[in-house]
Amino acid sequence: MQEKEKQKLRKNLLEKRRSLEGKEWREKSDRLMDNLEKLPLFVEAKTILAYFSFRQEPDLSALFTDKRKWGFPRCVGKTLSWHFWQVGDRVEIGAYGITEPHQDLLKVKPEEVDLILVPAVACDYEGYRLGYGGGFYDRMLSAAEWKNIPTIGIVFDFAYLPQLPVESWDKKLDLVCTD
Repeated sequence: MQEKEKQKLRKNLLEKRRSLEGKEWREKSDRLMDNLEKLPLFVEAKTILAYFSFRQEPDLSALFTDKRKWGFPRCVGKTLSWHFWQVGDRVEIGAYGITEPHQDLLKVKPEEVDLILVPAVACDYEGYRLGYGGGFYDRMLSAAEWKNIPTIGIVFDFAYLPQLPVESWDKKLDLVCTD
């Protein structure tokens, strides 16, 4: 039952996100970035793992021009491989149609990372997230080398819910940032 509930919720929230007009999406993304920039975890981080916006996820790209080091994921099999990327570096479209840093870019080691910005379909008040169903982030955040790095879930306010269906493998995020 839990999985059917997740699938229905995922479908409804993705439809709502896709229905955002361009101007509203941009304004919500900008407000979210403003809120993110006020969080101490973000302010103090020097190396941040992020994502390239896909299917109208909140767009954080204006942040990627600052002086921090940024890492972005590549989907490799069932895992995420993280690579340093800065504006002007090569990107390519990966297996799922998601923009990824070019595979030749330097890899990010977990011990170099101060913060992980986690994309989500939804997050709840407890810090649990509803992802896309592939388990990439849950597997990564469960691994010993990643599990103590602070995480912030990134969602629009309509996808920040009181409670989500939770499975035993779901990993709690430290914070959630919305617009």
